[in-house]
Amino acid sequence: MNKFILTCVLFLSALSVHAKSFVYCSEGSPSSFNPQLVTDGTSTNATAGVLYNGLVEFQIGTTKIVPALAESWEISKDKMTYTFKLRKGVKFHTTKYFTPTRDFNATDVLFSIDRQRLASHPFHLVSGGKYEYFDGMEMGKIIKEVKALDPYLVQITLSSPEAPFLANMAMSFMGILSEEYGAKLTAANKKADMDNFPVGTSAFIFQSYAKDSVIKYTSNPQYWGKHGNIDKLIFAITPDANVRHQKLKTGECQFVNEPSPADIPEMKKNPALTVMQDAGLNIGYLSMNVTKKPFDNLLVRQAINHALNKKSYIDAIYLGNAIIAKNPIPPTIWSYNDSVKDYEYSPEKAKALLAKAGLPNGFETEIWTLPVSRPYNPNGKKMGELMQADLAKVGIKVKLLTFDWPTYLKKASQGDQQMLQMGWTGDNGDPDNFLNTLLGCGAIKGGSNYSMWCDKKFNQAVVEAKTTPDMKKRSSLYKEAQKIFKEQAPWVTLAHSTVFKAMAKNIKGYKVDPLGHDSFNLVNVE
Repeated sequence: MNKFILTCVLFLSALSVHAKSFVYCSEGSPSSFNPQLVTDGTSTNATAGVLYNGLVEFQIGTTKIVPALAESWEISKDKMTYTFKLRKGVKFHTTKYFTPTRDFNATDVLFSIDRQRLASHPFHLVSGGKYEYFDGMEMGKIIKEVKALDPYLVQITLSSPEAPFLANMAMSFMGILSEEYGAKLTAANKKADMDNFPVGTSAFIFQSYAKDSVIKYTSNPQYWGKHGNIDKLIFAITPDANVRHQKLKTGECQFVNEPSPADIPEMKKNPALTVMQDAGLNIGYLSMNVTKKPFDNLLVRQAINHALNKKSYIDAIYLGNAIIAKNPIPPTIWSYNDSVKDYEYSPEKAKALLAKAGLPNGFETEIWTLPVSRPYNPNGKKMGELMQADLAKVGIKVKLLTFDWPTYLKKASQGDQQMLQMGWTGDNGDPDNFLNTLLGCGAIKGGSNYSMWCDKKFNQAVVEAKTTPDMKKRSSLYKEAQKIFKEQAPWVTLAHSTVFKAMAKNIKGYKVDPLGHDSFNLVNVE
């Protein structure tokens, strides 16, 4: 081997040693690569967590709002006008399919917000035109106007004061897209590529996606913020929690999402691994579609609440790493109404209610079971089987169905289900993010109110709560809303779970996010 070849070999070897690859075993496939179009944690981790930034964001590991693409902001005394001073010198990703010719500016902010807000926007109907967060939270009504005062100054005017507005702006669906990229795609008649071949401003750049298999990213050398030493980020899509555990043990993955509760004790004993845990800001529930018979009957919904043995699910599915849920918000969120009384497990009461509803012999129905492990439900299939057995005891014959995760979400948002397992992890620490986003009347159109339940008294309480700055009054209204929810029973509230994250010992800098997302921007591989 001559000296030149030897030098090249040694140089490439040095590069391979220096390069830091990080393999994340994720639990499912993303439904889109545009955070405006997703609400599930699986998709958010693959998009907002690595590719995009908002004007503001939550400091990693906390619910503190910090500057991002906006370096500062001012709020008017009447809480109606928010003026954001934009960060200069921010570069959009350069990819094999797009090379930007200018830096991020106000044009991109208007493009991104107005795509969701205005039906006339040229990208509004791309990929179906369904913006679950934006519509479900009625942001289109809240935001009256968005305008650029200059290339680096954006003013957002509201229709009325909105207490959680800044926290909402920090959520993933307010990530900023490239207007220039949009113009290029428009000219090429390839608008849908905006949501499948992403261009953002964050720490990693999209490389490729093999459906249901792997997503590849590379480090962004022009990233404006702080970052760790990962050069190549790989999402190895691995739906089976046991397989994720095996890959972690063998070193095929450095980090696993949603480990099985049954694997936690072994993981904690393994000296090569680090296991982190935290109380989850989450709720797991069984939703009943009140637009379909017999779930339009309150007595039937209350009967199902009595028929399900939630404690047995905590023991069998979560292995004790959860508490029984009685409200649609977790007890760690302010305004939690502890005085609400839950439905006791009582097959006798369930049968009596069914008889009163004119269904003494029960009925036949379907339950959709979660196809992926989620912190609020680590084993949808097993839970479905337990529910099936419980409901059979009161005469309700249940057929269990499921779909791949993107299809499950799409069909559920359309209201195709009768009953389905679902859950939620809070995005901003505000009760509005649960009560209004999941149960408000506006969330039916948005696609995140899977029970299709619209109660005027409940909706009035949550809408009034988010438009008043008085925290005491807000809390009182949210407590009243929880009381109405429990009486009307559109869900069976199941569990608030503990969240676990498992990783190799040489992974440093990761912080458990109380809002349920995985961020690797600050991670170092030693």
